[in-house]
Amino acid sequence: MDLADESGIESVTMRGLARRLGVEAASLYNHVAGKGDVLDGMVDVVVAAIDVPSGGVEWKEAMRRRAVSARGVFARHPWAAGLIDSRERSGSAGLSYADRVLGVLLAAGFPPRVAANAFMALDSYILGFERQRANLSLSDEAGTTDAARETLAAVPPGAFPSLVRVAEEYAAEPYDDEATFAFGLSLLLDGLQRLLEAAPG
Repeated sequence: MDLADESGIESVTMRGLARRLGVEAASLYNHVAGKGDVLDGMVDVVVAAIDVPSGGVEWKEAMRRRAVSARGVFARHPWAAGLIDSRERSGSAGLSYADRVLGVLLAAGFPPRVAANAFMALDSYILGFERQRANLSLSDEAGTTDAARETLAAVPPGAFPSLVRVAEEYAAEPYDDEATFAFGLSLLLDGLQRLLEAAPG
């Protein structure tokens, strides 16, 4: 994980890991079957660090805190959201994480299928937001203002009027990463609240 934090997930190879540990690459195979095992283990460590409040915490607040906790983990490990999204199987920490999230939703009264859909929708939003943010480097407010100004300078007069209106907004006032994330999360949570209120029983 230190290697990935410093040099990106592509630096995590069996050779690169062996060099980092000061051993021969072949000796790593005494501990793991291959790179896939290493990546699965990294996902388990990352997912285990995400807080899922329960026991007396209202479900919307628990899901909001979970989302904020996940963003904190992804801020420390920018490669993690993409890696989680790419793995086909979950380790014990991933299964425990899913169980805890589903437990909060089921305890709130969501039927099992709706709880599963809510979990998928929320995780898709959290992971997708982080991947998009990382790809667009949206965490730097000055950078987003500069990017908006560059967009305005590059657009021919009269072209792409909707894009120009939005770029003008961000050229004048920087993009707010936290507010944007909170906006989308609130839409999802409020929609789920309406589903819960409409559920039979």
